Amino acid sequence: MRKRGRENPCGICGHYHKYEEGEVCGVCGHRMAAVDDKSTAPAVHVSAFPSEILPEFLYLGSYDNAARAELLKTQCISRVLNTVPACQNLYKNSFTYHCLPDEKRLPFEDAIQFLEQCERDRARVLVHCMSGKSRSPAIVIAYLMKSKGWRLAQSYQWVKERRPSVELNPAAYEQLQEFEQKVFSSIENSNIALALPNFSSTGQPPFSFGFSRSNETPTPAPAFVNNTVSSVFTHPTFEIPQEFAFGAGQPQTSTQNDSANPPPANDITMGGS
Repeated sequence: MRKRGRENPCGICGHYHKYEEGEVCGVCGHRMAAVDDKSTAPAVHVSAFPSEILPEFLYLGSYDNAARAELLKTQCISRVLNTVPACQNLYKNSFTYHCLPDEKRLPFEDAIQFLEQCERDRARVLVHCMSGKSRSPAIVIAYLMKSKGWRLAQSYQWVKERRPSVELNPAAYEQLQEFEQKVFSSIENSNIALALPNFSSTGQPPFSFGFSRSNETPTPAPAFVNNTVSSVFTHPTFEIPQEFAFGAGQPQTSTQNDSANPPPANDITMGGS
C-alpha cells in the first residue's frame, strides 16, 4: 500500500485521502472517483456541485456533493433526501434530512411526498445516493412523472441532459416502467370519471333538486273550473237607495205641483197669528 502523500491533497475538499483505496474522507465525507489500476491517466475529480434539475428547487447529486455543506449553502439548499441509508447524514444541525428505507424496490411514494412538501415550502432540496448515477436519479425521474405529468422517456432525457453521468441499472428502469403505468393509468381513469356523469342503476341522475327530468311529462297546474265560486278579490255590488225613511213612516212621494194641494183647514199653521 502506498503511503499517503501530504503533497497531494484532494482538489475538491482539501483533505488527504488514500487515493488507491477510494477511502471516504473522515472529515467531510468526500470520496475520490474510482480509477482503473491499468490506466495511467490521473484521477478525475468529480464536480463538488450537484446538478440542478428544476431551477431553484430540485438538485441531484452524489454523497460527495452532500458532504460539501458550504457549497450546498451557497446554492441555498436546506433539505436533503438521502436515498441510501448507508450514507451518513453529516450535518443534521444545518440541513433537514429525510432518509429512505433500504429496500430492493425503490420507495417512490415516500420520496415524492417529501419532495412535494419541499415544493410547498419553497425549500431547495438535494436528492443523492452514493454516486448519483442510478438510485437517486430514479427517484427524481419518478417525481417528474408524478408532478409534471411527463412520460418516462421525457423525464429520463430531462435528467440525463442536466446530469450526463446518470446510468440507470436494469432493476431501477424496470421499476420506473411499472410506476409509469401506475401513474398514467390513474390519470386516465380520473379523466374518464370526470367526463362521464354519475348515473344510478336506473340510468337517471341520483338527484334532481326538485326539477322535472327531461324525459318526464311535467305535472300540469291545477285548473279551477267552478265559475260559481267568486274570487276573494271580487267585491259584491250593493244597491244604494236614493231616499231614506226615518222612523216607522213610509216615505212620501212628491208630486209635480205641491202648491195645488193645500193642507187641510184644521191644520195649524206654524208661525201664524
